[in-house]
Amino acid sequence: MGHKYRIILISDSTGETLDRIFLALKSQFSNFDYKKKEYIFIRTESQIDKIIKENSEEKNSIILYTVVETKLAKYISHRCNESQIPCFSILGNLLLNFSKLLNQRATHTPSAQHVLDDEYYKRIEAIQFSMVHDDGMKVEDIIMADIVLLGVSRTSKTPTSIYLANKGYKTLNIPLVGNQDIPNILKEKPQNFCVVGLSVESERLSDIRINRLEAMKENKMSSYSDLEFIQKEIENSKKLFKKYNWPVIDVTRKSVEETAASVIRIFDIKKRKKK
Repeated sequence: MGHKYRIILISDSTGETLDRIFLALKSQFSNFDYKKKEYIFIRTESQIDKIIKENSEEKNSIILYTVVETKLAKYISHRCNESQIPCFSILGNLLLNFSKLLNQRATHTPSAQHVLDDEYYKRIEAIQFSMVHDDGMKVEDIIMADIVLLGVSRTSKTPTSIYLANKGYKTLNIPLVGNQDIPNILKEKPQNFCVVGLSVESERLSDIRINRLEAMKENKMSSYSDLEFIQKEIENSKKLFKKYNWPVIDVTRKSVEETAASVIRIFDIKKRKKK
């Protein structure tokens, strides 16, 4: 039986960066039992003292921190050494090495990544667009979309759209349901848009839909979750993608992040070809 660790995340900003880094770190260890505690917007020595005091009696504590202000980062390291708590600066060495490589001093400004610049407003605009144009809504605005996702029901179109929107891509998704047709402009000028088809293995999709029906307390015998019906749906969607030469991503064993990364790669390739 392994130890249970207390993971303490200390950030001088929102903690988003540190949380993502820890997520990537813990995914590499299959037997990692832990309890996580997060402290955000930590910018004074007195706050650090309070955190150390709260956790110094806990066994197997580990501190990870993203603090860009040099003096405060050194203070955390000093206090952890005093309390014999292992601690790791996530950005410290990276900032130092980049500073040397670029031959310029880092600003050491907390929350610098959250500046309200053009890129920030682009992301907000993309999120608003993708929310309004989810699940086949307002397809008449398709000319304004950066990316169009097509796929049968429950192929992760919506979560992928939202993830892409957070990356700044205006994404419109259209469900391929029954005899519902796609917009004529996609048929007339299929290569004028970055259209990506999402597909999935029929058995997996059947399981997903059965679980969906159970959650909604609907009839599980519906054709919606019938394997033969699903196989026909997927086959028809693949025929459509092939007809217009649209790239297809199989999302069966992909996370939303992996699917989105593949979509972005397709978008970039298409963009380069247009130049």
